[in-house]
Amino acid sequence: MNIFALFRDRITDAVQRMDLTAADGSAPDLSRIQVEPPRDPDHGDLATNAAMVLAKKVGQNPRELAQRIADAMAADADVSEASVAGPGFVNLRLSDGFWTAQLAEILDKGVAYGRSEMGQGININVEYVSANPTGPMHVGHCRGAVVGDTLANLLAFAGHDVVKEYYINDAGVQVMALGRSALLRYREALGEEIGAIPEGLYPGDYLKPVGQALADAHGDALLTKPQDEALRIATDVAIDAMMDMIRADLAALNVHHDVFFSERQLHADGARKIRAAINELTMKGHVYKGTLPPPKGQLPDDWEDREQTLFRSTDVGDDLDRPLVKSDGQYTYFAADVAYFVDKFERGFDEMIFVLGADHGGYVKRMEALARAVSGGKATLTVLLTQLVKLYKGGEPVKMSKRSGQFVTLREVVDEVGRDAVRFMMIYRKSSEPLDFDFAKVTEQSKDNPVFYVQYASARCHSVLRQATEQMGAIAPDPAAFDRLTDPGEIALVRKLTEYPRLIEAAASAREPHRVAFYLHDVASALHAHWNRGTSDDALRFVKVNDRQLTQARLGLVQGVLNVLQSGLAILGVDAPTEMR
Repeated sequence: MNIFALFRDRITDAVQRMDLTAADGSAPDLSRIQVEPPRDPDHGDLATNAAMVLAKKVGQNPRELAQRIADAMAADADVSEASVAGPGFVNLRLSDGFWTAQLAEILDKGVAYGRSEMGQGININVEYVSANPTGPMHVGHCRGAVVGDTLANLLAFAGHDVVKEYYINDAGVQVMALGRSALLRYREALGEEIGAIPEGLYPGDYLKPVGQALADAHGDALLTKPQDEALRIATDVAIDAMMDMIRADLAALNVHHDVFFSERQLHADGARKIRAAINELTMKGHVYKGTLPPPKGQLPDDWEDREQTLFRSTDVGDDLDRPLVKSDGQYTYFAADVAYFVDKFERGFDEMIFVLGADHGGYVKRMEALARAVSGGKATLTVLLTQLVKLYKGGEPVKMSKRSGQFVTLREVVDEVGRDAVRFMMIYRKSSEPLDFDFAKVTEQSKDNPVFYVQYASARCHSVLRQATEQMGAIAPDPAAFDRLTDPGEIALVRKLTEYPRLIEAAASAREPHRVAFYLHDVASALHAHWNRGTSDDALRFVKVNDRQLTQARLGLVQGVLNVLQSGLAILGVDAPTEMR
């Protein structure tokens, strides 16, 4: 249950019973009424802006209207205190009985607590990683993979129908360079001395097995085949090998896509899908023949000082129109993007989310414009840009990978610090902000390491439950005993847990999965703080051998914390351990 939505409804009902009217006799707009935690917890449990957003409309003093609302809410059985603060905020303090009832719900729903129906009936495609299949995943891909995967999990938990998709960029210049690099390694596998890898080709050792596979399958036959045919064979084998490597790298990070969409599908049958997509835009009046003025600064690869087929994207929010077909009849990269978006829209998605690297900032407006043109406003497109990750070890920058020849691979990072540390830390900062990742810090067992701190809270909960069984035999939480939870620290912990449903809906609406990681850290901090109080005050310990009922109540509190930790960590794709070693 989202208690903030619950009390918003109650406050709205109370306001409606006041029969407030504007000067023109109309009813006031109640949609701007909000309920949220007060900035200062000492002021209460909930705060509402109802009086301040309504007072001017209905011609009343904000504080006087606030007092009327406070008086009405004071009659609510779950409200122990209602007061007015500042210019007209109404603060509510809820009864202990209300909080213990929420704890019973948390236990009843288990790890499903916080699941929402806000996204019901809305189909979302989340595309992330989508790296060129030209080598192993590097650490830059790692952040986008975690952000995209966590966001997809979050949206699904919030009730959306979600498809996780990977777009295989298996067409174009870079893929041709991959094929030529594979042929070079093929000649090497046949015993030829190839020397230094030429500039423009891929130098990493990861292509040696591809060359060997070609030699094993074809012997020296590729040397005598027409160059185009040999290149096609080598490219196909290399792409398959790279995608196998990429899938394995992603699996090591606990990332699994539902769909792998090949760009080659768009270019098949004489680029039938691309032609159809451009024809569709043409029928809607979004395509014309013309020339573009030279852009300021460095010229992009697809700019020509000749007549081209152009997408009239400035009519739908872009900064300039975009080329679709070059003067020589060749399709631009953006033309494939058009066909790909059309394909997604025809698959019935209401929203397409693209998780891209920071270097793709120039794509945002053109893709948003494309969505408006293709869907006529029926579908939305959201682009999330992930900033760079800088790797450190003990404060010193990490050098490039020998295996890749150019970068630190995703697998190297996962192998060194573990999947959970990578996933948690990659999401433990807003994706639009740069991230420093220190191998030493993410593996140390201290409260300064967020992933350890949160996972230790999970292990600590399990430890309490085991300790209770060892000392008191078969024992389980009992909601009938929850009224024994009267310590302010206990109530504060329950209050923190009840923020989870609102947090899920807010994070999903904002497309900000990092909020889940922040919240879990807060929950862990609250648990550890209460645990520490018990080490200095025996009366606050979770297990009281001489008081079975109080123990059952406190075990319910521990189980509630564990339920929320397990739920949130599952969204992050991180384990909730039963013990730490």
